[in-house]
Amino acid sequence: MDLKFQVQTKIMKPVEEVFDAVANPAKLSGYFTKTATPMKAGETAIWTFPEFSSMEVEVKITQLIPKKLIAFSWESQEGPEYQTHVEIHFEPYNGKSTLVKITEWGWKETQKGLNSSYGNCQGWMHMTLCMKAFVEFGINLRKDSTPDMKDPSEYTDWK
Repeated sequence: MDLKFQVQTKIMKPVEEVFDAVANPAKLSGYFTKTATPMKAGETAIWTFPEFSSMEVEVKITQLIPKKLIAFSWESQEGPEYQTHVEIHFEPYNGKSTLVKITEWGWKETQKGLNSSYGNCQGWMHMTLCMKAFVEFGINLRKDSTPDMKDPSEYTDWK
């Protein structure tokens, strides 16, 4: 059994804007993370989340192709024994929209690995829907559901 999943969401904005919503740390922290450092291929970005005040997540960027792909590995929720791998693909759709596909794989074939994969699948689907609301309408769906999320009105260059 290969523990792997893919989620996808169509966002009604051009690929440049959608890619920037993930690659730009200020925008990523407007709907997903509490803080984020810049993503550069071959380097490690740091993400923090408002739900976990003391946790820093190391995101090891393996590939970054503007307007096309962000690929990284990070520590499995099961512990430091191994990494899972994530690819976020950005595909132009009908000239005005973007199809975002997120795939993650690499869990151990155990009940704990299966449970972790389910949790991450839910998390990525939630992230894409929050991104859709943020990019299309300037709405932060996570605002007030978790502490310290930025307000989308703070982004003067967004629209």
